[in-house]
Amino acid sequence: MPSLASIALVGALAGCGSSSDDGSGDGSTGLSGKVAAGGSSAQEKAQGAWRAGFGADNPDVVISYDAIGSGDGRKNFISGAFKFAGSDSAMTDDEISQATETCGGDPIEFPVFISPIDVVFNLPGISQLNLDAETIAKIFKGQITTWNDPAIAAQNDGVDLPSTTITPIHRSDSSGTTDNFTDYLSKAAPKVWTDEHSSDWPTTMGESAEGTSGVVGDAQNGEGTIAYADDSGVQGTDLGIVQLKVGSSYVAPSADGAAAGLSASEVVSGTPSSIIAYNINRTSTDPSTYPLFMASYEIACQKYDDQATADIVKGFLTYMISDDGQKAAAANAFSAPLPSEIAAKELEIVNQIS
Repeated sequence: MPSLASIALVGALAGCGSSSDDGSGDGSTGLSGKVAAGGSSAQEKAQGAWRAGFGADNPDVVISYDAIGSGDGRKNFISGAFKFAGSDSAMTDDEISQATETCGGDPIEFPVFISPIDVVFNLPGISQLNLDAETIAKIFKGQITTWNDPAIAAQNDGVDLPSTTITPIHRSDSSGTTDNFTDYLSKAAPKVWTDEHSSDWPTTMGESAEGTSGVVGDAQNGEGTIAYADDSGVQGTDLGIVQLKVGSSYVAPSADGAAAGLSASEVVSGTPSSIIAYNINRTSTDPSTYPLFMASYEIACQKYDDQATADIVKGFLTYMISDDGQKAAAANAFSAPLPSEIAAKELEIVNQIS
């Protein structure tokens, strides 16, 4: 299990809804306390950057973030163990209902960064392959079992593909990365991937590993492996990258492509005004979009039992979606910054925390 990383944070949160003890309004809030959070392992690098940036000005608050996976993050938020949670997939209607009970009112949920999910492989001497969604689905279904299969060769003319056995690796924990990957397969290759999208891997086919780091590590350690992982976990490795077929083109993962994919997606209707969630378009034919990505969410309450917790969560979420916070995430997690109009809507929601 990923270790729980914490960093001391706190203090001057100008514009975060708190006032100084003497009412001078100089931004000197005097906040102190501890807040536990956790969830998405894909957010781990971004969370580290956010805590470091926020903590540089705020030395008396401790915010911990336990990267235990999106599913367990949502569960721990609903149970009250986490005061906010990171999740790479939006809450279900049932989870929203449970979170409403936990919060004593409508919960908050909105994306905090946009990140591509890479399909990666380990074949010595090969750094890039072209694959369409149907071929990827067949690989993870166990229907294509060697790297020189005709379906792979047909899309990679001139590449000397070995007869090496393919070893698919999936997440063992409940994961928003899995939810987004299976959402892509179910929408882009529905005749092959007949399972509904889920945070839990639907088959026992292949090998499994916990967390982004576990999947990437196992992929690096085994020749012939193929896996899916958040782009931030793949950066700096020597794993090969799959270019996905989009229309008649093959597109490499990129933050810009993921952001374009979100722009081509629709906001889910019928949710409380404090929730901004997306039904992601996985079937765009526009080669400027990269269809396999996550809109990684933060989940919190609008009301907390004590003012200190409310002020800390409010201040930290404000920093996350600020220009500085988005630049910090982009630099450390290779994510795409939020469009300014989305960030403005989210700030209105955060300002309701009390």
